[in-house]
Amino acid sequence: MLKSHYYEGLIEAGCDEAGRGCLAGSVYAAAVILPSDYQNELLNDSKKLTAKKRYALRGEIERDAIAWAVGIVTPEEIDKINILNASFLAMHRALDQLQVRPEAVIVDGNRFKPYQDLPSTTIVKGDGKYLSIAAASILAKTYRDDYMLSLAEEYPQYDWQSNMGYPTKKHRQAILEHGITPYHRKSYNLLGDGQLSFDF
Repeated sequence: MLKSHYYEGLIEAGCDEAGRGCLAGSVYAAAVILPSDYQNELLNDSKKLTAKKRYALRGEIERDAIAWAVGIVTPEEIDKINILNASFLAMHRALDQLQVRPEAVIVDGNRFKPYQDLPSTTIVKGDGKYLSIAAASILAKTYRDDYMLSLAEEYPQYDWQSNMGYPTKKHRQAILEHGITPYHRKSYNLLGDGQLSFDF
C-alpha cells in the first residue's frame, strides 16, 4: 500500500509527468490532491499497470480526488525551453488549475523548480511510494495517450498508436522515410544515430 502523504497536516498535491522521453507530441503533467485518509490498494506507478487498469483508475481518481488537473507543454515550447524546463512548466500549469490551493507539493523524480512559495519535495520513484504521485502519473499518462492516439489517426505511418511517440525502431524508420511532422520535437536527436540530422 502506498503512503497517503509526505507532509504532516498540509494540503498536499502530488505531481508527475508523462512523455518526457518521446520524440513527438506534447509533454503532459498532472497534479492531484487526495483526501488525507485516502486509501486505494490498486493505485500504483502507471508504468506497472495495464492500459485497461490505468483507465479504470483514472475514473476513480477523478471521482475521489479533492482536486486534480492536467498541464500541457507543446513540442514548440519544448524546443524553446528544453524538456526538463518543459516538464516543470507542465507541472506548474497543472498546479495553476487546481480548484483547491495546495499547501505543499511532492514530485516524482529528483528535480523540480519550486512552485510559487510552497514547500516542495522531490521523491525518486515517488509514483511507487505515494498515492497522490501515483494518481498524477496515471492521469498524465492516460490523457497523453488519448492525445497521441488522436494524432496517430492524422499520421498513421509513425505507429504512434503503439509507441505513443517514444523512440522505437518503427518510429525512427518512419521519420527516415517520411520526414517529420509538426508534432516532432526538433531539438531531439530524432534518428538516434548521432550522425544524420535534418535541415529545418
